Amino acid sequence: MTDTRCPANTSRRVTPRQNGFSMVEALITVLIFAIGLLSVAGLQAVAKRSVYESAQRTTAAQLGNALLEKMRANPRALATYVTAGTLGGGSLGAAPAPCDDPLDPCSADQLARVDLWRWEQQLDGLNSLVDGQAAGGLLTPSACIRGPVDGSAGMYTLVVAWQGSATQTNEVNDACGAGRYGADDATKRIAVFSTYLDPLS
Repeated sequence: MTDTRCPANTSRRVTPRQNGFSMVEALITVLIFAIGLLSVAGLQAVAKRSVYESAQRTTAAQLGNALLEKMRANPRALATYVTAGTLGGGSLGAAPAPCDDPLDPCSADQLARVDLWRWEQQLDGLNSLVDGQAAGGLLTPSACIRGPVDGSAGMYTLVVAWQGSATQTNEVNDACGAGRYGADDATKRIAVFSTYLDPLS
């Protein structure tokens, strides 16, 4: 009886399995990895800008509250604070007499001028220097104090403006520092502080 199965010498062609990556797969992997890295870099830039904006706003809040407290502590000189003009950028010039001598106390107006000058130094970041450069304060700051020009009882408002890191259109429009923050003041940031003060309190 003869064997009808395939002859023993008949060989099957076996296609070897392909191992590893092809060039196309490698390029796609590199492309996806590069896109991921670019996304991470973009997120890092956004996060850094957000941290900077937050730090500037926190500094503005601290400075604003500090000046209002000085005004509250020296209510007889409210008119001096209000008529100081736009602060920032060294607008007050040279330092006034420091009012540090207990045997020769300053008047309320003199104390107000010292308060304003020292506060402007903080606003400009000149109270903290690194290699001769301002290391604190706000970027391109402006500050305006508004209230009764005669220093009488009423609402007093302090507006602090500074340069933001990007264009932003949702800030409250205010004339303080107008024209210093790009076209239409698009990079301007402001913080507004208001309180009731009475010179007789």
